Amino acid sequence: MANDQLPPEAGVHPAPRTVLDRLTAGADRAARITHTEHLPPRPGRHAPWPEQIRPEVVEAVRAAGIERPWAHQALTAAHALRGESVVVATGTASGKSLAYLAPVLSALLDGSEAPNGRGATALYLAPTKALAADQRRAVRALAEPLGKGVRPAVYDGDTPVEEREWVRQYANYALTNPDMLHRSILPAHPRWSSFLRALRYVVIDECHTYRGVFGSHVAQVLRRLRRVCARYGSDPVFLLASATASDPATAAARLTGVPVAEITEDASPRGELVFALWEPPLTELHGERGAPVRRTATAESADLLTDLVVQGVRTVAFVRSRRGAELIALIAQERLAAVDRSLPGRVAAYRGGYLPEERRAIEHALHTGDLLGLAATTALELGVDVAGLDAVLLTGYPGTRASLWQQAGRAGRTGRGALAVLVARDDPLDTYLVHHPEALFRQPVESTVLDPDNPYVLAPHLCAAAAELPLTEADLSLFGPAAPGVLTQLEGRKLLRRRGAAWHWTRRERAADLTDIRGGGGRPVQVVEEGTGRLLGTVDAAAAHASVHEGAVHLHQGRTYLVRRLDLEDSVALVEQADPPYSTTARDTTSISILETAAEIPWGEARLCFGSVEVTNQVVSFLRRRLITGEILGESKLDLPPRTLRTRAVWWTVTEDQLDEARIDPEALGGALHAAEHASIGMLPLFATCDRWDIGGVSVPLHPDTLLPTVFVYDGHPGGAGFAERAFHTAARWLTATREAIAACECDTGCPSCVQSPKCGNGNDPLDKRAAIRLLTRLLRDAPAPQEEVRPEARPGPPGA
Repeated sequence: MANDQLPPEAGVHPAPRTVLDRLTAGADRAARITHTEHLPPRPGRHAPWPEQIRPEVVEAVRAAGIERPWAHQALTAAHALRGESVVVATGTASGKSLAYLAPVLSALLDGSEAPNGRGATALYLAPTKALAADQRRAVRALAEPLGKGVRPAVYDGDTPVEEREWVRQYANYALTNPDMLHRSILPAHPRWSSFLRALRYVVIDECHTYRGVFGSHVAQVLRRLRRVCARYGSDPVFLLASATASDPATAAARLTGVPVAEITEDASPRGELVFALWEPPLTELHGERGAPVRRTATAESADLLTDLVVQGVRTVAFVRSRRGAELIALIAQERLAAVDRSLPGRVAAYRGGYLPEERRAIEHALHTGDLLGLAATTALELGVDVAGLDAVLLTGYPGTRASLWQQAGRAGRTGRGALAVLVARDDPLDTYLVHHPEALFRQPVESTVLDPDNPYVLAPHLCAAAAELPLTEADLSLFGPAAPGVLTQLEGRKLLRRRGAAWHWTRRERAADLTDIRGGGGRPVQVVEEGTGRLLGTVDAAAAHASVHEGAVHLHQGRTYLVRRLDLEDSVALVEQADPPYSTTARDTTSISILETAAEIPWGEARLCFGSVEVTNQVVSFLRRRLITGEILGESKLDLPPRTLRTRAVWWTVTEDQLDEARIDPEALGGALHAAEHASIGMLPLFATCDRWDIGGVSVPLHPDTLLPTVFVYDGHPGGAGFAERAFHTAARWLTATREAIAACECDTGCPSCVQSPKCGNGNDPLDKRAAIRLLTRLLRDAPAPQEEVRPEARPGPPGA
């Protein structure tokens, strides 16, 4: 290898435009870039700290190298000091932590001078244990000059029993997660009484991650916290931090149940960002129905990571799966070995499942420049402080614009220029985005979608609240408008019993164990290693049929297993370690019935509807796909029982006259509806904070409930997650983007980039791409303008109640 090809020394940071030019210098590489966006650098803007911030805190911040705060930090602190809940929604590395830490540390110092010695307390909630541990290190470093006035401690599932008692009695800044608040702190609130009585602030970090069903559960956990705090005479102020978000005050208020001010103007400096959209080339391979297949985003990212490491460019490649992270690192290491034997050791994988010391070693090596390349899951996306990066590769659209900017923001964090490259997967949404850059760069990030009134979410939390303190009618307004109806049902099922003016929990078991706030309903399936009997982990009951069926490839902590048997009666999947050269994808069939129509809008003769449905689903087979190319190797049948789901859906119907106008005959109708359904599911994540795997769809040429050709898109969670409701609100824009995505694809009859779905239970048959375009064109002709779209009325009680 020539000397001029060797990586530059650590500390040399090439200009992002130069790096991109080098990446595109190879044969046909330049043609893979569909768009390049340049975000210019931005200067910072300072402001003084509010006078109420303790001078010791100001001095501690100065000692950490921060002479003056950015304007958004000072403004956030001012709201907190006035007792106003506030969300700071600014970019990655904009100093959100300091914005809430300054008032929190001041309050803790004030409290340390109280006569009883305990004084004020604060609670920090993070979506992951790793982020809470990072925050504790940051707080300890910042608060070191403040002495014993600040006593931070982590309280999570890894905290030893002997330490937990110390946290309850002596810590004044407890760092935990919503799961521990739900399962441990609130059910044992009498033991936390002195902490809760003095609770001044509740910090909710990375609050944009609380969306869908998980976010709805967390919203109810926070309402339970407020109720218990009121019992002890405290009324904490909520301080929330988020990646840049659309209407963050509304989302934060829905999450916490209290009015929230918002700070969205980012006053921190930013280096220039060059953001390229990259589409892998078509291969000679063919997939289902003979459709062309693009090179996988995984293989493309591995090539780009290799080239960047050779240039000496410190890079993180984000990928959605643990297996993908390991695969990209492995491929890059193999290719680097052919260039220089010293280079493979400078690339690693980073994902969930590593020991804390392993993660810290990797982060340290990245900081020092010992590591040049990292293939990482989203374990690195949230809050882990990694500076000094020059480039970020996004292996597929991460699902939301908020995550896109969160990941891209990991590079250039010290104010230098950075390069970000989005490598598209062979998927309708990714294909649309790389050909419609305005959807990424000219649109605000998504609204956070959550639905605390979902009765399937609300019911177990009302039980948990009654177990913590008997429920009264005065409490019901705290839990939302659906609470009285759900309470009546719980009383009828004898889960709650009314005595006098209050409802009490009637069972011996813990009410907090009724629900897993991160999972679906039903008993989790235990994944057990067959040869040793060792428990590897659990899988949500709702996902078990599709993810741990017999023959499935199961990944756990970097190891690959094959499922040998799924015992549904005992909720156990028996697995053995293996290394198959393929991944597996379950196939299913689905039927749907309408339980209730909550809202209906005429689109000419067509109808757009939203309401409650019952979905019957059965996993019938699975595909084996080659890891690198995605080529289908075969399909195996399965014999699993059907499952039913009551949820929320959006659906639309068309009439025979409209079909005639669109020139769609009966033979083409099924393929047109099916193709439109697939593409609309693929496009919905652009308008709601969901993944295509969070939602499902059904298309029927003659549905028994509507008696018309109908396309349904439904939430894949009991009671709904808010995604279908969001689709109803944005239907004109959503379906317009769907039509454009199909029309723009260069294939002739349909492919994974437009109308084929990786989870179709019918083998992507029938599909009619051209008829789908004509159908959507006709449907949208009479759609109201986006600003005229009507929101449905407030939801009634539980679906089908």
